[in-house]
Amino acid sequence: MAKQTILGRVAQLARANVHALLDQAEDPQKMLDQLIRDYTESIREAEQAVATTIGDLRLQEEDHREDLEAAAEWGAKALAASKKADVLRADGNAAEADRFDGLAKVALGRQLRSEQEARDAEPSIAAQTDVVGRLKDGLDTMRIKLTELRSKRDQLVARAKSAQARNRMLDAARSVDVLDPTSELSRFEEKVRREEARALGREELAASSLDAQFEQLDSLSDTAEVEARLAALKATT
Repeated sequence: MAKQTILGRVAQLARANVHALLDQAEDPQKMLDQLIRDYTESIREAEQAVATTIGDLRLQEEDHREDLEAAAEWGAKALAASKKADVLRADGNAAEADRFDGLAKVALGRQLRSEQEARDAEPSIAAQTDVVGRLKDGLDTMRIKLTELRSKRDQLVARAKSAQARNRMLDAARSVDVLDPTSELSRFEEKVRREEARALGREELAASSLDAQFEQLDSLSDTAEVEARLAALKATT
């Protein structure tokens, strides 16, 4: 995996807006579970890639340090050879002095080459160090978001269980209300009241019929009395 690809993926996941994703989800819990799996896998892959990148950086730093040490070592050898040449030349041994001066030049040439290699590596080391820093920051952000995702999922599951429990309680309460014996008692009482009212009505009806019969009887008695008195009058005349 190329460094830029790793960095881009880590940055993309680190910038992901978890709350916005949840708002768009039809089943937030399932989406959170999937996000947690994806994040965990992405973090694992990113950690491996970052570890490789850090390993490459450490190798470059080690090579750079070796180049600097080699430059210093070749410089010390050049100085020693030059001093030896001076001593030999002072003793009149020009041929040996020239040979040691030649060795000093070789050492100086290698010192220059080591210094150049060290300088050439410095921009790459600086860039690699920057990449490693950003990758570490991105990984830290991803780990924070993973913790946030797990916390959000736990909260959501707890809320869902609480809501289910409340709904079960409400369903049970509604069932109790439907099967409440007092409601049946109320209906029976109403039926009794209607029967009582019907009986009262019949009683009132029966009473009014009896009164009419008595009134008719009284009327018949008056008529008989009139007839009797008329007969008595006729008898006296």
